[in-house]
Amino acid sequence: MVMTQTIPPIEERLTQGQRAPDLSSHLAVAARRDGSDHAALIHGAVSTLSPRESERRPAVELAVPVHNEECILESSILRLRSYLDQRFPFEAAIVIVDNASTDRTWEVASRLAATVPGVSAMLLEEKGKGRAIREAWSASSAEIVAYMDVDLSTDLGAFLPLVAPLLSGHSEIAIGSRFAPGAHVLRGAKREVFSRGYNLILRMALQNRFSDATCGFKAARREAVAGLLPLVSDDHWFFDTELLVLAERNGFRIHEVPVDWVDDGDSRVNVHSVARDDLRGIARLVRRRAAGREIVASSDAVTLRPQAGQATRYAGVGLLSTIAYLILFFLLRNVFGVFGSNVIALAISSTVGTIAHARFTFGPKSGMGMRQIALAGVAAFATAVTITTLALGVEAWTGSTSAMNEVLAILAGIVAASLVRLILLRALAYRMHLRSGRRSDGA
Repeated sequence: MVMTQTIPPIEERLTQGQRAPDLSSHLAVAARRDGSDHAALIHGAVSTLSPRESERRPAVELAVPVHNEECILESSILRLRSYLDQRFPFEAAIVIVDNASTDRTWEVASRLAATVPGVSAMLLEEKGKGRAIREAWSASSAEIVAYMDVDLSTDLGAFLPLVAPLLSGHSEIAIGSRFAPGAHVLRGAKREVFSRGYNLILRMALQNRFSDATCGFKAARREAVAGLLPLVSDDHWFFDTELLVLAERNGFRIHEVPVDWVDDGDSRVNVHSVARDDLRGIARLVRRRAAGREIVASSDAVTLRPQAGQATRYAGVGLLSTIAYLILFFLLRNVFGVFGSNVIALAISSTVGTIAHARFTFGPKSGMGMRQIALAGVAAFATAVTITTLALGVEAWTGSTSAMNEVLAILAGIVAASLVRLILLRALAYRMHLRSGRRSDGA
């Protein structure tokens, strides 16, 4: 439950040496979110805005989720605010999101919100890093929303490169990466092993292409995450990973920035507990994808574009389907003969390959249904059967049959079929994109 509370401008009074006002006098009663007539007295989002700031919304709003961080909160926020004021060329605001702290964190956050221009604070009744980011981003009116960990482990010099491609409209999501070329990282062996192991498991299980899911240094275009946040079910440490996986599967462009990162030696994160929860989250996403129930965002923020690595994924699926075909062909050759085994092996490998291309190469955002997938599969199958049958027939007629010649004939047919399938799938994906655009315009 969150309440928004505004405090009158106090910068002028503070410059005259007066003390900040007592925030307890600004508590208010807010209606419950369930719409009932009952009310609850709760702490909410405290903001301090000067008249100049209230006239223009910030281009970037940076959330800093905190839980029991009374010792470092003030120094970190002052350092961050100083960087934004002196070195960041765009209007930027900071929102401290206290998620159920039990120490003096909220007291410190409230004082900072009341005394430092461009800083606000929000208090949540429930714990959860993901919940804190979700609430801050959902309430923001800035063009770009971002978050970073309160320990400022990531060097702030990477913040402008992080948000620049979002402000230009080139990308929808941007993340700091400790594994991208050019990154410099200092941390202990235990955290290094856990982090690299987790990202490796994630890539093996979900075939994601971003290199670092857990770095606490991310930003996004607000209209892009508006369509994704309702789909993210985790409110804790797995929130980052789930958001990125959904973004990638929905065709969002994710920009990576190599960062300079120094581990917080005083971190109180329970690595083993987080790792266990993250593995459960990965298993949940794998089950959902395997069952064909992967959630697709309906946001208009994404325009269909050839995704990075599409050619690599297409080639990978094609290679696996070719290997499967050759195994089937030589297993069935003595039973059904050359021509019969060719047709059967092509039918199976073309069907499986086309479905894999539609799901993994182009992704669910392409909007292709079973009819379009079947059309591409039939065309690829017909092309492969025609070319391989002709080639195998010529070999038999000339008497030059051999295992090598059969493989060459088969590969020629498969390459031709792959080109036909690729052209058809891209054309169908583009047609689905145009059709969805017309529906949006009509609505």
